[in-house]
Amino acid sequence: MAGPAALVVPALKKHTATIIWAHGLGDSGAGWMPIAENFRKRGKFEHVKFVFPNAPNIPITVNFGMSMPGWYDITTFSDLAQAHDQPGILKSRDYFNALVKEEIEKGIPSSRIVIGGFSQGGAISLFTGITSPTKLAGIFGLSSYLLLQDKIANYVSKENSNKDTPILMGHGDIDPLVKHEWGTETAKILEKMGWTNVDFRTYNGLAHSADPKEIDDLEKWLAERLPASD
Repeated sequence: MAGPAALVVPALKKHTATIIWAHGLGDSGAGWMPIAENFRKRGKFEHVKFVFPNAPNIPITVNFGMSMPGWYDITTFSDLAQAHDQPGILKSRDYFNALVKEEIEKGIPSSRIVIGGFSQGGAISLFTGITSPTKLAGIFGLSSYLLLQDKIANYVSKENSNKDTPILMGHGDIDPLVKHEWGTETAKILEKMGWTNVDFRTYNGLAHSADPKEIDDLEKWLAERLPASD
């Protein structure tokens, strides 16, 4: 990936867990850093390192071919799950796997690493997480969807390391961009394919965004996945 270096909010205490948080199309890692900073102000997740990757600038078809930060190209908003830029998706998956590997090499077990994100960042996090060869602590996708639905089984290892890994999905019921039904369908597909711990939550009156209730729910979920450890 040729994007800018990932932004990092280091652990304040002994580093025993990592959260890799991916932004959406056209955004940047800096766009989500305030959430980690808010956690810090309230004394939350002091043992956790937050990594906010930055997508490279690539031509985006729905942006009239002009370049913007993106984890893969989007050719149409009519059905994002079927708008496949397979090479771009796989390239980004490899990048996120490399980020996980870096944390493991620094001494953090993969079972103490969570990967997730918003919109396009959530979609690539879901894809990376469920196809990861290593066991993760959790996977989350906010306002997101399943990529390469018709081919996903081809990218999941026989061992399926994350079959029981908790997956949290949050979605607004009036999202005009990433339709709520795409989120619910993603949860159903994952459950049908054998993922046993998918938690899908609907937020009434929420469009293509995140709201305080959703972030509060995510905070509680993360605390369960990554409790403080000596």
